[in-house]
Amino acid sequence: MAHNEQKTDLSGVGYAPPQQNPPPYNNQTQPGLYPAVPSVAPAPPQQFVTVVPAQRMGPEPTNTSCPSCSAAIVTRVDHVPVTKTHLFALLLCLIGCCPCACIPYCTDSCKDANHYCPNCNAYIGSYNR
Repeated sequence: MAHNEQKTDLSGVGYAPPQQNPPPYNNQTQPGLYPAVPSVAPAPPQQFVTVVPAQRMGPEPTNTSCPSCSAAIVTRVDHVPVTKTHLFALLLCLIGCCPCACIPYCTDSCKDANHYCPNCNAYIGSYNR
């Protein structure tokens, strides 16, 4: 019994692609090839906002004009503890004066002063010690 074996050349050496015409080179796009691009609405005109920098103030209430409500005011001052206040209290504890550690928190001279408008409570400025 003889087997008929057909050997196929898979190396691709003798393969030639079928002849095809190149695509047309015109400036018109063929319908259906590219999806429609949605139109983009123009951006609305920009609105400019004037930013008024915070005023530098002193440790006491100050006569000024509020940038928020435009009233002539005397500022309301809130004294707030800051890092320097905490460091003074820590220093007092380290040198052995633990009962005196509350002094920096009780004196306004160891705190920063934040100024606010008494009418609209807007932040006006601050005094950093």
